[in-house]
Amino acid sequence: MKAIGYQQAGPIDREDALVDIELPNPVPKGRDLLVEVAAVSINPVDAKVRRSATPETGQWKVLGWDAVGRVAAKGDDVTNFEIGDTVYYAGSIARAGANSEFHLVDERIVGRKPATLSNAEAAALPLTAITAWEMLFDRLDIRKRVPGGAPAILIIGGAGGVGSIAIQLVRALTDLTVIATASRPETRAWTEELGAHHVVDHSRPLAPQLAALGLGAPSYVFSTTETHRHVKDVVELIAPQGRFGLIDDPEALDIMGFKRKSVSVHWELMFTRSLFQTPDMARQGELLTEVARLVDEGRIRTTVTEVLSPINAANLKTAHARIESGRSKGKIVLEGF
Repeated sequence: MKAIGYQQAGPIDREDALVDIELPNPVPKGRDLLVEVAAVSINPVDAKVRRSATPETGQWKVLGWDAVGRVAAKGDDVTNFEIGDTVYYAGSIARAGANSEFHLVDERIVGRKPATLSNAEAAALPLTAITAWEMLFDRLDIRKRVPGGAPAILIIGGAGGVGSIAIQLVRALTDLTVIATASRPETRAWTEELGAHHVVDHSRPLAPQLAALGLGAPSYVFSTTETHRHVKDVVELIAPQGRFGLIDDPEALDIMGFKRKSVSVHWELMFTRSLFQTPDMARQGELLTEVARLVDEGRIRTTVTEVLSPINAANLKTAHARIESGRSKGKIVLEGF
């Protein structure tokens, strides 16, 4: 089968950073689905792994943690899907990625593709939707109100992949006021289009901008990027007993400032359930089913902003470079081999 991989971790401008290769077709066993991949999308984790994780000598590392495709075969223990079903999912970081013609994935973290979306449109959603959902409703528990806090959430990095779907989920499923951050005219317009009530500029101090809105101290803050730059502002602006969540990887993070306000700090990694085979691992498949329902009801929309074709090393390198620029909005999708 065709695939894209690398043998040496490093920057995207290396000639061998991503290479078109041929690999044997994988064989499904147990609860695995063999998916014939139709579309994939790119996430910051792809670039992070490519820069830091070198496979064993002579082996190829295949990336890709968002995919849409048709079930081509299944293991003997699969109960939820049939051959021919069109599915979408974010996969497991502990296994080979989906930048390949065929891909193995555990059925418990898979959902049926939203019926109203194309393959490319659906491929933009799984990883970011699961990340946003788990942070909002499992970690920050935004349906449980903070005493005295304003019924509002600040989403730092509102135009990114996770921010783009988080804005929509909050609007669709709660009555919270959504304050998103964006620093360019096109990203401000994007976050407003997705439903943000207010947009503030993350290139300037956040606390004074939040105070100027006159809403009171937000109960929740969800930081999707550059957390180390904003943490002091968050300490100042968040409500006492508020909840703060982050998904990025700051080299160091001083959270002592939160103690005075008894602010709880939550990290989210959507791979945790599959990585540790937790008893509630199947919850991710359920979340994707719920997201598909919301899409098909017209309550949330895809966050794809660009589609490249075909799925090959050249297009993946282009997508990785744009992700690493820190100036992308929504999601970049690759479609078709």
